[in-house]
Amino acid sequence: MFIKQLLSHQHRYKYIVLVIPFLLLFGACGQDKPVDPESFSVVDLNTLTAEEKAAGWELLFDGKTFSGWRGIGLENIPEGHWTIEDEAIKKVPSGKVPLQEDGQPLEGGDIMTTETFENFELYLEWKIVPAGNSGIKYNVSADKSVSNPPSHGALGFEYQILDDDLHPDGQRGGLYTASALYDLVEPLGKTLKPVGEFNSMRILLQGQHGEHWLNGTKVLEYEMDTDEFKALFAKSKYKNYAGFADKRSGHIIIQDHTSAAWFRNIKIRKIK
Repeated sequence: MFIKQLLSHQHRYKYIVLVIPFLLLFGACGQDKPVDPESFSVVDLNTLTAEEKAAGWELLFDGKTFSGWRGIGLENIPEGHWTIEDEAIKKVPSGKVPLQEDGQPLEGGDIMTTETFENFELYLEWKIVPAGNSGIKYNVSADKSVSNPPSHGALGFEYQILDDDLHPDGQRGGLYTASALYDLVEPLGKTLKPVGEFNSMRILLQGQHGEHWLNGTKVLEYEMDTDEFKALFAKSKYKNYAGFADKRSGHIIIQDHTSAAWFRNIKIRKIK
């Protein structure tokens, strides 16, 4: 009845414009469930809409500085590894450096949030160069990372970022392709954008439950406390790292894997 009265008013459009944003905000408040940033209209990079703020999202990157980030085992950003370009964090390509067996730099220059997060939704956009490789790591213990090689490299769950077509990992199987939980769970039903374009990604970690999303589609989920996940872990490269798969309040990591890569619109929503 209320909407009908608005529609019959000679200034009906003005009222609808005023009322609908209010209803959206009211509906978002007080709910502790996933709210997809991709459903909001983004006017500027590295900003939050009113709807996102009401839903509890926070920016992790302001588009201009590395405030809130530092290297693992360092008090600053690893020199020569990272810069800010076109309002995105850019991994500076490393050229030829000593590598581990899995292709990661022997020394490494990963960067991490200074804050830790236990239950959360993480959203960001990434792009990579042809044949490029990178990743977003989470559930990361800084202490465990610095006590295991490589120095300044993170030890934690990894959302794989990859050029599936040209990087050798793309030929190794689904566990090593873009959006996989690296070496643990492969993604299904995904759609990657062409190399050089930004993809969107989301990670949900709540209790023992985890999800990976790519370009608006959920591509995998897992339960850390199940026999199935424990069996996957026992076959993975991480099996000899004590406590690796324990749930914790951990850091968010952007991986240094030598390739040029860009990251923007990095935001997080804590879940109680």
